Amino acid sequence: MAVHEVFLVLAMAMVVSAIDTNWYDAHATFYGDMSGGETMQGACGYGDLFKQGYGLQTAALSTALFNDGLTCGACFEIYCTNTPQWCIPKAGSITITATNFCPPNYTPNKPDAWCNPPRKHFDLSMPMFTKIAYYKAGIVPIRYRRVLCYKRGGVKFEIKGNPYFTLVTIYNVGGAGDVNAVKIKGSKTQWIDMTRNWGQNWQTGTVLTGQNLSFQITLSDGKTLEFDNAAPDGWQFGQTYDGIKNF
Repeated sequence: MAVHEVFLVLAMAMVVSAIDTNWYDAHATFYGDMSGGETMQGACGYGDLFKQGYGLQTAALSTALFNDGLTCGACFEIYCTNTPQWCIPKAGSITITATNFCPPNYTPNKPDAWCNPPRKHFDLSMPMFTKIAYYKAGIVPIRYRRVLCYKRGGVKFEIKGNPYFTLVTIYNVGGAGDVNAVKIKGSKTQWIDMTRNWGQNWQTGTVLTGQNLSFQITLSDGKTLEFDNAAPDGWQFGQTYDGIKNF
């Protein structure tokens, strides 16, 4: 097998591993109320989910799915199954984006520690839960699968930090949705590998002030997209810049 063929096979394997059309069993609960106010912030670092375009179509994932934050931004299709008394008839499925972490509860003899490893669990906003199941159910068995994310507008880069430490939150990503690697380049530098701070916050200690900034992001399916001059040389900390392109 030729070298380029090996690379092709590996790339195809990465795609399969990131976007899996198979259905898997899990459970779902909900948190908050119908207003969805509790969906703000979270372990992915996205902040105001309404302002950032995620809205209520979100979920917190258990340890088995969260992947230490690397699954942030991934999209899942979910439907309620095998409980006619709790599943809403002909409700169909919902699609959500992973935006938070459902922490485990290791309290002894805790029967409802649904987010403990190795359980696969989705903690949905109440409005999303009640699209597929009755409120009184509390918890229901579901089936889920990974799907492509479809987002309006471009990929967003929110820049925070100080002149000696640049932290970039990346959100509104289409395609596989979950960013697994990031590079940044100033107009006076080469490409620099960023390291993940937490969730989808990526950092570098290279001084980049006064330079326009370009980004390369690589998703879990191996696709890489480049955003040249996404932030102008007069960019400011605390501002968000639009990468325009999306998958």
